[in-house]
Amino acid sequence: MAASQVSATQQFYRNLEAPHQDSNSALDRILRALNSYKNSFARPINDRYDIVLLGGALGSLFSMLQAIVSPIIGRLSDKYGRRPVLLWSMTGNVLSVTLWVAATDFRTFLASRVVGGLSEGNNQIASAIVTDVSDDQSRGSTMALVGACFSVAFTFGPALGAALSNIQTVAANPFATAAGFSLVLLVVETVYLYFCLPETRPTPPKSADAGWAEDSPRIPKATKLRRTNSHSLLNFTHFMFLLFFSGMEFSFPFMTYDLFSYGSSQSGRLLGFIGLIAALLQGGVTRRMKPLRAVQLGVTSCAVAFFVLTTVKSERMLYVAAALLAVTAATVVNGLTSLSSLEASADERGGKLGNHRSWGQLGRSLGPVLFCTLYWWAGRNMAYSTGGAGMVLVCGLVFTGLRSPPLYKKTDADTSE
Repeated sequence: MAASQVSATQQFYRNLEAPHQDSNSALDRILRALNSYKNSFARPINDRYDIVLLGGALGSLFSMLQAIVSPIIGRLSDKYGRRPVLLWSMTGNVLSVTLWVAATDFRTFLASRVVGGLSEGNNQIASAIVTDVSDDQSRGSTMALVGACFSVAFTFGPALGAALSNIQTVAANPFATAAGFSLVLLVVETVYLYFCLPETRPTPPKSADAGWAEDSPRIPKATKLRRTNSHSLLNFTHFMFLLFFSGMEFSFPFMTYDLFSYGSSQSGRLLGFIGLIAALLQGGVTRRMKPLRAVQLGVTSCAVAFFVLTTVKSERMLYVAAALLAVTAATVVNGLTSLSSLEASADERGGKLGNHRSWGQLGRSLGPVLFCTLYWWAGRNMAYSTGGAGMVLVCGLVFTGLRSPPLYKKTDADTSE
């Protein structure tokens, strides 16, 4: 819900600080840099995109911070347990939203995004917990259900945030109501996790390492891991996929405005359609598929969507492309995360999943800048054709480089060791 209000919040701070003409303000320096970026193109760029670009810059900053901190969070969860690291992450989220509630200037709002980027670990810790409590056969199914929960939240959260933003309780910050409601939800969630979440990270059978929690489930002594996909290939595939997918995702407001004069409400309905279809697929279809098959379906669907967007001329075809992208959203990231977890032993899953998320977030931080540069420099057809070609390359990596991992097996020889 908080993310849905970011663009409107940025517009508020722009209107608030612009009349003062403070050339030393953080917002003014960022806007000058974005205007220099816009002016570097021969094609004129509408000023209505300034806030979208500002949102993209902050989104890229958030993703870059996540790329830096995700491996650290993952390794800490391996050493100290999922529960304490998740609680510390939730504490950081609470601090981030608290700053947003109190943000009466852009600098404080920017600080809230930085704190959020450095502390956000809910997604990857939730994935690590799923790997702890599920076996190899049910890993993809369980991960898909978690993904469905995220999709439902991202589908209905923006509408709730938009409704709450119309209720003004603090004159200096009209979004304090929405931020305050988010803060209440985070505090309730944190308290619930503190009292109800057990430690799930497995521990070595005979280790006396003081960093391991006493109530953690034990790692079976005879379990041995047979790797079939290298983490380097999985991480690179994740990076390449999100590089192109996030770029296309960020260009949607430009493309839909240029073609159909879409405003925020029409764009919201389109994104809500994608989120709803993705949630339904994850809850009913994706969870029944093997992770590799889900990834193969998703990257193929994404490649087709890119080429549809290259020539789209009607809203009907736009929604066809959106349905294809919903298939992608429901399959690829969860599938790759499942594959990465299946290639990690129980005592290293947090770190491996943290590295995997880091590479994806790096792609998500670079994709919008590179793709929109191509969009304005060479036009829509060239941008989406290039994106489609890039996704075909990702398809090549997935279909020829990745294999379905076998289940872990216990042999008599292993047991006798």
